[in-house]
Formats: sequence, C-alpha cells, structure tokens
Amino acid sequence: MKLNLTKPLVFFDLETTGVQVGSDHIVEICLLKVAVDGRVSTYVQRVNPGMPIPPQSTEIHGITDEMVRDKPTFKELSAEIANFIGDSDLAGYNSNKFDIPLLVEEFLRVGINFDISNRKTIDVQNIFHKMEPRTLKAAYKFYCGKNLDNAHSAEADTMATYEILMAQIERYNGVEYEDRDGNISYPIVNDMRKLQEFTNASQWADLVGHLGFNKEGKEVFNFGKYKGKAVEDVFEIEPAYYDWMMKADFPLSTKRVITDIRLRSKFVKGAQTKLF
Repeated sequence: MKLNLTKPLVFFDLETTGVQVGSDHIVEICLLKVAVDGRVSTYVQRVNPGMPIPPQSTEIHGITDEMVRDKPTFKELSAEIANFIGDSDLAGYNSNKFDIPLLVEEFLRVGINFDISNRKTIDVQNIFHKMEPRTLKAAYKFYCGKNLDNAHSAEADTMATYEILMAQIERYNGVEYEDRDGNISYPIVNDMRKLQEFTNASQWADLVGHLGFNKEGKEVFNFGKYKGKAVEDVFEIEPAYYDWMMKADFPLSTKRVITDIRLRSKFVKGAQTKLF
C-alpha cells in the first residue's frame, strides 16, 4: 500500500537525556521521509547533548556519554535537519506530546523558529491507544506480525512506526469508532488531514499541554492555582505571574505563546483606549 500524500511526510523518533521538554536534550534522531511518490529517504544521527546522560536514560536507549562525546551538537546539525524535513508533515509515536515539542524546543534554543502551524502532525500512538491500547512493541507485533528486537533504537522505532501506520490504515479501513459522546465515525482512512484530526483530539494552546482553550476559545491554564482561568485575565490581575513563568523552567515554546497572549491583550486594550 502507498500512503495517500499531498506533501512529504516525515516519520521521526528522538532518544533523549530525559523527558522534560524545557531542560532535556536530544542524543539521537532518526528521520524517515516519505515523498509523495512513495520514495523513502532516511537521516540518522547521534547528537552531543552538551550535558551528561543520566544512567536511567542510558538504561532505556543504551546511549552513553562516551558514544556522543565526539558527535556534533544540535546547533551544528540544525540546518541540515531543518533542510531534510523541509515543509513536510510530521508523524511519530507519542510525537504530539513529546517528540514534536522537544524538537521545536531544540530549534528555538539555537534561534530557529521551526513552525508547525502549517504542518499536519499524525501521532500513531493516539490511533493505537484509541483502537488497540498497547505498547509500541506490542503494536508492532499486533499490526505487523513482527518482533521489535531493537526497541529504543531511534532507527528501529522510526521504521516500526512507519510500518504500523500503514498497517493501521489497512486494518481499520471501514471500521467504526465511537467517541465518549456516542458519536460514530470511520476515522482511519488514507488521508493525512483526517488522520491529523483524529490523532490531535486534545485542544492545547501550547505544544506540551500547559495551556488549553475554554468553551469561548480563550487560552486557559491547565495547571496550578489558576487552572481553568483565562491566561489574559490572570496576567491582567497578577502581572507577576507572567514574569514568574518566563523565569521558570517552562519550554521556550510555551513562553512564546504566553508572550503572544500578553502582547495581544495589551494591543487590544491600547486600541480600545484610543477609540475612546
């Protein structure tokens, strides 16, 4: 089967120093680019994270400090990574919650605005968890009938994710899905826009879920003492909360969103003042 693409689709996986988007770094990256005509090209690179790799992370992916000591940094690789991805859509396993936010964060750290607003982002894990809640290793066995012998190698995980998505599209073609409200649909089709809609069910205002939207479409906090409160309202009554967030260990991508909200709010209020 050939994926029905209107633009290239890049499957990718990251091995990292940890799971904190705001402070952890990439130690290995694999990109698998599927062209519109079905041609496949890959990019695999170990990365010097500029920090020690915690032993608990090495236990998962097997990458040690010695293995990346002489490897290029993400800053040194950023241009070729960005060029390889180009304007492609993105797909991965748990990519919406972790890999995409961390990749965007790494680009922001080196001064590159890696914009995903015009990219479809397909999270294969979300399809799997909604249709067959299991792990990546089990997903590969379940959908592809193969053992994932090299799990937690970025290249093996990326290749497995690519094969799983193709198998999911074939398996769930014409299979109904019932959501929490009882609505029936047939969402798994060979169409990247529809898969994007199905795998991006959660409405977040930032990449990692610190901010969401209320029923009126306003950005709200998803954490802390102001959980559920509109961000612009909180910044109006307590400007120091914005300053605290900017100094705290939040991802740069989240800080960019709250800065946009703050500037937008000031612009609107300034325009209203001029009208009167």
